[in-house]
Amino acid sequence: MRIDVMTVFPEFFGVLDVSLVGKARARGLIDIEVHDVRDWATDVHRTVDDTPFGGGAGMVMKSDIWGAALDDVRARSGIVGQCVLAIPTPSGHPLTQQRCYELAQADHMIIACGRYEGIDSRVAEYYASQPDVVVYEYSLGDYVLNGGEVAATALIEAVGRLVPGMVGNPESLVEESHGEAGLLEYPVYTRPAEFRGIEVPEVLTSGNHQAVARWRRDRALEKTAVRRPDMIARVSNLDKKDCALLAQYGWIRPRKTDGPVKQVTVRLAGEADVEALTELARRTFPDSLDRDVSETNIQTHITQHLDKENVRSWIADDTQLVLVAELEREIIGFSHATWDTQITHRLGGPQASDLVYVVGIYLDRLWRGSGLYGFLMAETFNKLRDCSAVPNHADVWTAVANANRRAQKALKKSGFVPFGERTSNVGDANNSEVTLVRPLNLAE
Repeated sequence: MRIDVMTVFPEFFGVLDVSLVGKARARGLIDIEVHDVRDWATDVHRTVDDTPFGGGAGMVMKSDIWGAALDDVRARSGIVGQCVLAIPTPSGHPLTQQRCYELAQADHMIIACGRYEGIDSRVAEYYASQPDVVVYEYSLGDYVLNGGEVAATALIEAVGRLVPGMVGNPESLVEESHGEAGLLEYPVYTRPAEFRGIEVPEVLTSGNHQAVARWRRDRALEKTAVRRPDMIARVSNLDKKDCALLAQYGWIRPRKTDGPVKQVTVRLAGEADVEALTELARRTFPDSLDRDVSETNIQTHITQHLDKENVRSWIADDTQLVLVAELEREIIGFSHATWDTQITHRLGGPQASDLVYVVGIYLDRLWRGSGLYGFLMAETFNKLRDCSAVPNHADVWTAVANANRRAQKALKKSGFVPFGERTSNVGDANNSEVTLVRPLNLAE
């Protein structure tokens, strides 16, 4: 691969003689030539810039000089075929790893380093119209540098290391941040095993290669979900364990599907949500009951307790909490909790002075088993901890039907333990339920 760098500061690129790039040049893997654009200037002062048409601050690099320089360098290269003209600019496309993979396939790349207010825009326009030139205006990020030299060096490093033979261990290109996995890289450690009270995670010294691989995958998923959610939305080939971990960060997909995960947002319910929440509660309530409860009794309960006025009162009551789970502006679930002492003790709560009762977690059927239940429960706990009316030492309890094994399993994963049973009334029928409890703060 040949790379020609065009600049008014050729001495800047002495850095390319060191490290892996320097070694690759010495071995002939990459041919890099640096050219001083001033060599194509036609006046005694070697002027390469002029004032902008239309006025304004700064100077613009001249199109005629750049055109002559680029034509000459292309001709000197002796490479027939397509050439990539890369132009660093704050207004360019964000440089991505995928784009670097594509650029690494090119035989010839010219990097045009602008200065001042940049290169006359007609240079990029002209060469983009040429059949054997691909113009790529790129940016390192949302900030401005004094010139294109730093961005050019970054591009050479990023593209050059993808040339076969450049990196000693090709596997490192797969595992690293922005590699083929599409994730940020997991944390890395080396000796000593303990540094200033911080120990290396035990799994990494266990010798269990499968456990190490799982740990690294989990940490990469976590880091990407927190720092680069835009990348998580594009990740493919997610397995069941991947999805379970991502659900903890609000990224879910329907159970037993292979599509991309999508991000759930959780917020406080408001008056505008009453109709949607009422409909969701009425639609999903029957799924929480024992199978022998008749349809007549179910409808009686829904009519008496799950109408709009009841839902509206939950939202308005300052001793109750209703959180909405929303995906692409559609409500797919909600949680309902209360710390009203008359309710928490009367309905069968444990013998404790400070209690919170989780009345229910309501989820659309499509999202059951997706991890949304645990995520919404965790967000409910976070909001309860932020509530000044709820003591830090409070216990949280709830009740689910004996037949609802899935909900019981999810609750136990969230730290709940069974403490008894109760019978609730659904119309004229009795619904047998198991009661579970856990501290608001598990560390206490």
